[in-house]
Amino acid sequence: MDVDRIRTFLEIVHSGSFLKASEHLNVTQTTVSARIRTLEQELGRQLFIRNRNGAQLTPSGREFERFAQSFVQVWERARHQLAIPSGRTSMIALGGELSLWNPLLLDWLVWMRTAEPKIAIHAHVGVPDQLLEQLRTGVLDIAVLYAPKLLPGFKVELLLEEQLVLVRRKAPGAADTGEDYVYVDWGPMFAAQHDANSTTFGEPGLLVGLGPLGLSYIMRAGGMGYFRKGVVTQLVEAGELERVDDAPEFTYPAYAVYPEESQTRADVQAALAALRNVVATGPTAHTNSILPMG
Repeated sequence: MDVDRIRTFLEIVHSGSFLKASEHLNVTQTTVSARIRTLEQELGRQLFIRNRNGAQLTPSGREFERFAQSFVQVWERARHQLAIPSGRTSMIALGGELSLWNPLLLDWLVWMRTAEPKIAIHAHVGVPDQLLEQLRTGVLDIAVLYAPKLLPGFKVELLLEEQLVLVRRKAPGAADTGEDYVYVDWGPMFAAQHDANSTTFGEPGLLVGLGPLGLSYIMRAGGMGYFRKGVVTQLVEAGELERVDDAPEFTYPAYAVYPEESQTRADVQAALAALRNVVATGPTAHTNSILPMG
């Protein structure tokens, strides 16, 4: 059975239409239709019902979906295993959001090199939807995310609960105005909590979708915004930033997401144990010396 046909089937399920699937896969809609038609002929069952709203799974399609997920994951696992470098026993593919790589996942990489030198690592950086898609299709073994969506057949484990705190750096000669506030998009949970306290902040003069970008901007141009407490603490202690008195703090949890079947894989369990150990011991002196990411 052709893996491209299976990937196309899953992309239609995920996106809800043949057209969107063709855009995401960077192929023509004719190619998508041909792949599904061939797949249906091989299975002897209709998988989708197409209508104005897109494509819906038939009962046979819903039944085939779980097998398709396993097929692609097994295929990716095989590719990983065949790509293991000489001297290593297995490979772990872990992905995380950009702002989680320093220090948490960087510390994890260092820990794995010392504690599990026989395990090769493939590290990915991405946005949440992309990482979940890679996890769902077997490209990743573990994804570390803020506020992940729930996926059937996957476990979601809380790793740590950080605090987002409001900090300020006043530019020379600047006045304190509402335009100094930089809104960082920390996701829907933060947005809901933030909106409940919106009168505290005033209208933001800048909106950014990435914590490191917002923090770098404030360090250069001045202003205030919400950032991870563990990242800005050193900058506050050094006098480069200051905490805004009486501003509310917001909880920002990070999770590890991985397939339920990974409980039988020793390498994945070792990688998860290393994540828990890194969280328990806190950031290392090595990563503290690196430019913080917001």
